[in-house]
Amino acid sequence: MTTLSRKTSTNFGKSLLDVWKGWSKLSDLGKGRALAGLRRSDLARIHYDFQTFAHDHQKPPVCAPSGADWKTWLILGGRGAGKTRAGAEWVREVALADGRARIALVGETEHEVRSVMIEGVSGLLSIHRPRERPQWNPTWRRLEWKNGAVAEVFTAENYEGLRGPQFSAAWCDELAKWRHAEATFDMLQFGLRLGERPRQVVTTTPRPIALLKKLIADPSTALTRAGTVANAFNLSPAFIEHVLARYGGTRIGRQEIDGEIVEERADALWTRVGLENCRVDAPPKELNLMRIVVAVDPPASAKKGSDACGIVAAGRAEDGTIYVIEDASVAGLSPQGWAMKAVSLWRRLQADSLIAEANQGGDMVKAVINEADSEVPVILKHATRGKYHRAEPVAQLYEQGRVKHAGVYPALEDEMCDFGIDGLSSGRSPDRLDALVWAIGALTFGARGQPRVRGL
Repeated sequence: MTTLSRKTSTNFGKSLLDVWKGWSKLSDLGKGRALAGLRRSDLARIHYDFQTFAHDHQKPPVCAPSGADWKTWLILGGRGAGKTRAGAEWVREVALADGRARIALVGETEHEVRSVMIEGVSGLLSIHRPRERPQWNPTWRRLEWKNGAVAEVFTAENYEGLRGPQFSAAWCDELAKWRHAEATFDMLQFGLRLGERPRQVVTTTPRPIALLKKLIADPSTALTRAGTVANAFNLSPAFIEHVLARYGGTRIGRQEIDGEIVEERADALWTRVGLENCRVDAPPKELNLMRIVVAVDPPASAKKGSDACGIVAAGRAEDGTIYVIEDASVAGLSPQGWAMKAVSLWRRLQADSLIAEANQGGDMVKAVINEADSEVPVILKHATRGKYHRAEPVAQLYEQGRVKHAGVYPALEDEMCDFGIDGLSSGRSPDRLDALVWAIGALTFGARGQPRVRGL
């Protein structure tokens, strides 16, 4: 922290007092104007004064709705709503108040725990004043405060790592996208057994998974919600304008901007429950796959804001079961960019062929892929039926238990559960789903000894 002279400190105190007095009554524009004249050193001080300038949804609740003490504080919010800062500030308070605190930091992957929860802009290292900042030991995957408090890193990829350690507090980030959400969360609960009142904070953009619904219904859960715009003061105006213009009012916008739990549509070919039931916990190398394909649904345009390029890999096991093994779909890339992405996946999985829809570009699609790697066997497919009718026989395979997901693919599964008879998902072309349909169709309906379906 910058050392201030007595004169500077006095000026800072007056300016901060002026800003603080009417802060709660100011609009976002007013807050911006109030802070615009402050010096950088003043703004640095304000960065650490979280309790004064925090939004209501970022402040710990007094009790659960039942009136009892809360066990879980569940913060559901849109992108950029300030969830990470709220979780990090709560951990900071717990650690500084009790040198005996033992805290679990749980995220989807070790990389995300480190890059978001610990080293991120709103992470634990950033929000502490320099004199109170904990020491981060990446080798031991732990944070250590000067008073003796300790926080350890755990991931949903290796939930067995939670077997054994015990904690007085925990912070779970982006729980709705964890690969083994139920198993990881359950294992954590057995370890929350230190102190008089062990607690946990869960920060996540919501998805309609069973675990979130259970937490919301639990009487010991205190729930706070906030949309992206609630934290607009701390976000780029251009970002707010862009996401509201493009996604406002859409299904994905309600989830990612408003922070709502959006259930699948009534006419959808897939359901959340059905997809959860078809999930398996096994990497591709353990599935005994006899054939693997990578399917590409190329975008109609390479312009900014155009559709994504759907890239999905699937394999067929010896018993005929189809396994979806990766969703590598990308947006905003040139034809050369998405072609390299598809070819790279084909190489890594040692796939047999690369399937590409030819309705958009035809020979150009094959040419751009062969330009990336001339040895890739490209099979062009022409769609003669609408998206919904092409997807129906694939959905039937899911119902029959003949298709499994080897992992969790949130963006792909969101498209599947919002795909209806209009052929759209959240009002947009379902690029990931299109690639999925081509991949499964090539492995099943186009496989030797299997009936062909017109248009697949």
